[in-house]
Amino acid sequence: MPSVVGLLEQHELAARRRVDRLCEEADRIQAGLAAAEEAWQEWAIARRRVGTVLAPDCGNIADEEAAPGPRDADARSAPGQAAKPKSQVPMWREGLAWSVLSVDYQRILTALADRHRLRQGPLTCQELAGMFGLDAVPAKVEALRSKAKRLVARGWLAERQPGRFTLAQGVAGQGGAS
Repeated sequence: MPSVVGLLEQHELAARRRVDRLCEEADRIQAGLAAAEEAWQEWAIARRRVGTVLAPDCGNIADEEAAPGPRDADARSAPGQAAKPKSQVPMWREGLAWSVLSVDYQRILTALADRHRLRQGPLTCQELAGMFGLDAVPAKVEALRSKAKRLVARGWLAERQPGRFTLAQGVAGQGGAS
């Protein structure tokens, strides 16, 4: 019959072998985890770069110029009034031409002026993204929402219901012809 010390040594040896196998497995898992994390970081960097390139603020929705509205006729005779890209949105006032806004903002106003002219309701930013040929992904929609909110804050647009934009009363009352 084996001695108690001999049995303990056998159990200790078995436990040591199990610990060694688990340590080897943990090392393999750790190496796989490190490789997976490195790949994930590379994809995250690539996604951020693509997002930066495709973001509306980088001129994506400014690729096509908006159809000039009646407001723009007055502004063409006064060069230098047009806003530079990424410039601030001025407060709306009677007689202020759309051309003081960047092309991106003009496109938003044109889309909403068309809706107003056709007596259709307000638009959401997802609907605007679709109208502009953009994918309705969160980054694009939020970029449009930021622009629309800025236009609301400056008096160009109204947001009577959360997330639904239309021309502001003064702008709408003029039918886009100020």
